[in-house]
Amino acid sequence: MDYIDYLKGEHAAHTAMFDALEPLFPQISVVGIAMQNSVKAGGKILLMGNGGSAADSQHIAAEIVGRFKKERKGMPAIALTTDTAILTSVGNDYGYDYIFTRQVEALCQPNDVVIGITTSGNSANVVNAMEAARIIGATTVGLTGGSGGKLNGLCDHNLMMPSNVTARIQEAHIFVGHCLCEILESD
Repeated sequence: MDYIDYLKGEHAAHTAMFDALEPLFPQISVVGIAMQNSVKAGGKILLMGNGGSAADSQHIAAEIVGRFKKERKGMPAIALTTDTAILTSVGNDYGYDYIFTRQVEALCQPNDVVIGITTSGNSANVVNAMEAARIIGATTVGLTGGSGGKLNGLCDHNLMMPSNVTARIQEAHIFVGHCLCEILESD
């Protein structure tokens, strides 16, 4: 079986979506600067998501704590997706919709930036946690796709990838995450 035409189609869709990201560049820059200001003020970056978005949360947090491109001191970032004891105890006691909310309530401060990654913008556990972060006074950022779902209007900044295709949205999310890491490191 020959997959060349399939691959050409996927490449074309990927390229078209990335070309359509340019209108988001000013907002991405604003979010990167908010992250810089948070870290300078003693804040941290909290990230969350489900499935592939959980992996993206961990990937971005690792780039911030370790390094992205530049040798520097570690910067504070926590992926709220990594502690299985917390995730399972909160999931068991309060329900899966609150696995990130309880962590935001425990860890988040007003000078933090909280990033929720969800392709639909409708993941209940991310939406609930972003509501909690807003109450605390943290800067809230959504990485979504399509129309932005429930996070649209809930977050201070909702970076909506210009696609309704999950794979394209996820590809754009990690690109934006890398851009945010580079902006954060540039200061």
